[in-house]
Amino acid sequence: MMARVQGGLSGLKWSSAPDRKAVRLLTSSAGNAVCACGAVVAEQRERADFTRARTSTGGRDEAVPLTKYEKVKDIMRGMDRVVVAFSGGVDSTLLLKAALDALGPDRVLAVTADSETYPTREMEEAVKIAGQLGARHRVIRTSELDIPGYKENTPSRCYFCKQNLFQHLQEFIRKEGYTHIVYGLIMDDMGEHRPGYKAAVEQGVRGPLQEAGLYKQEIRELSRMMGLPTWDKPSFACLSSRIAYGEMITQEKLTRVERAESFIMSLGIRQVRVRTHDNIARIEVEPDDMPKLLSRREEVANALASYGYTFVTMDLGGYKSGNLNKMLADRNGVRV
Repeated sequence: MMARVQGGLSGLKWSSAPDRKAVRLLTSSAGNAVCACGAVVAEQRERADFTRARTSTGGRDEAVPLTKYEKVKDIMRGMDRVVVAFSGGVDSTLLLKAALDALGPDRVLAVTADSETYPTREMEEAVKIAGQLGARHRVIRTSELDIPGYKENTPSRCYFCKQNLFQHLQEFIRKEGYTHIVYGLIMDDMGEHRPGYKAAVEQGVRGPLQEAGLYKQEIRELSRMMGLPTWDKPSFACLSSRIAYGEMITQEKLTRVERAESFIMSLGIRQVRVRTHDNIARIEVEPDDMPKLLSRREEVANALASYGYTFVTMDLGGYKSGNLNKMLADRNGVRV
């Protein structure tokens, strides 16, 4: 017996009653699923396991991730036509997928800003992923170094960046009839130093993943279920986030950071930050990658010296997103 499945991963509906026997899912060229009798499908088993899984969120919302994904799509449906700020990262890729699922490709536009702080490798990947998802995609050229207040690298740096980005995206609303701008804000971001959030609020930019209560681990699991290539992609932030607050951001420093991180990645280390304190490189990698880095220490030291660093160090504390925020303190010396 054959039965058609409608609705994709987010909501399976049978057009006819399926055999009670176990089934396995096969994906057709059109992207719909067709069921045939057989052994229990890996896809269904994976879905069931994922539905049972709960993300530990310290007593906060523990709703099933699939339910949250449905909520993201519901939020999108209320927006009519959307511009997605798309970097090609874990969060914005799932956001773009949800927008396409909810509204279809004719009502969604992915926009990527190409600038000095965005590595070439990331741009190329964003273009590739947008194509794989079947999204309409535009690349616009921006320059953070030309934004007043940005290159001074104060703790409000991200505010100036996001303010400028969203102003560029507003042009698509004014000129092409889009109604909303969305970006990859998630629940994990809400407890961190995020001045860019203020810029989003000021300009009415929405964060549907955060509004639906999704956390990073849930986003990775959803991405894995849906076959998105970013499900295990290392976290990424703009190159300026590697430069210690208070140090002027220059093209030379950004290029130095990009070359240093690209070299270390070429050694098979996926998650890396080369934090820059003047002429000192402080390399952050996952603890499991520390032996690999140390085994190539001479190569690494020589390469980074050739890029302009005088001293090359490894942070024994390992990689941590937003690590330079430790430098921020209020007047009472309380860490943020």
